[in-house]
Amino acid sequence: MSPIGIFDSGYGGLTILHGVRHLLPEYDYLYLGDNARAPYGPRSFDVVYEFTRQAVIKLFEMGCQLVILGCNTASAKALRTIQQVDLPKLDPNRRVLGIIRPTAEVIGQLTTSRHVGVLATEGTIKSESYKLEIQKIYPDIVVSGVACPFWVPLVEYNEADSPGADYFVKKRIDQLMRLDPDIDAIILGCTHYPLLMPKIVKYVTPGVRIIPQGEYVAESLKNYFLRHPEMEQRCSKGGTVEYLTTENPDKFRESAQIFLHEHVDVKNITLA
Repeated sequence: MSPIGIFDSGYGGLTILHGVRHLLPEYDYLYLGDNARAPYGPRSFDVVYEFTRQAVIKLFEMGCQLVILGCNTASAKALRTIQQVDLPKLDPNRRVLGIIRPTAEVIGQLTTSRHVGVLATEGTIKSESYKLEIQKIYPDIVVSGVACPFWVPLVEYNEADSPGADYFVKKRIDQLMRLDPDIDAIILGCTHYPLLMPKIVKYVTPGVRIIPQGEYVAESLKNYFLRHPEMEQRCSKGGTVEYLTTENPDKFRESAQIFLHEHVDVKNITLA
């Protein structure tokens, strides 16, 4: 078995897994959530790198030839170092991919005004990863970002549909649009945020496009396999999904229901 590994600090990566499975259901998947040490957003670059490195090594040990960091913070703070420093030593034939670049690659086709907004965690906004990646490809696009510190807890405590969520969602969207009223596309730069979509759509100016990442990461992976058939052939195809967590399995099962609307079997593991 050589499943595709998907790693996240918590539960949000389940929206990435959902998008990838929808487009590529034939592959085997292994999802690892470091829920015991979440959230990663406020943590330093060094800590996020070390935690992410531990997770990648664990997924490699469990047979994964390809690992997707289904976490914006890990993609922003750890991906490049793992690719450039660790992979040559761990196994130069394996691959670790992030979820920021796939969105950056398509954003030029999704904006007319060339003004783009990013709503994400504090760590992702401070890293300016979206701005850097987008402007590498599209130097003419203006990127503005706002951190949304209360959005993740709203989702994880199953309050995304509550009246109280409206205040926090509207506040950050208004803040972003004040920064740049010409924005016509907003990237949801945190994998939890698609679960707030009904509230987000409610408060975004009509005509502004909302861009969740799942479908673009899935399309990017499909294209990656077309360009790298040698990697595609190393990924097993049994249509299975296995879930791992560093937290209590019962808690993971309960929270996974919010993201996947299905019962999952999950095993506890330790990262070190």
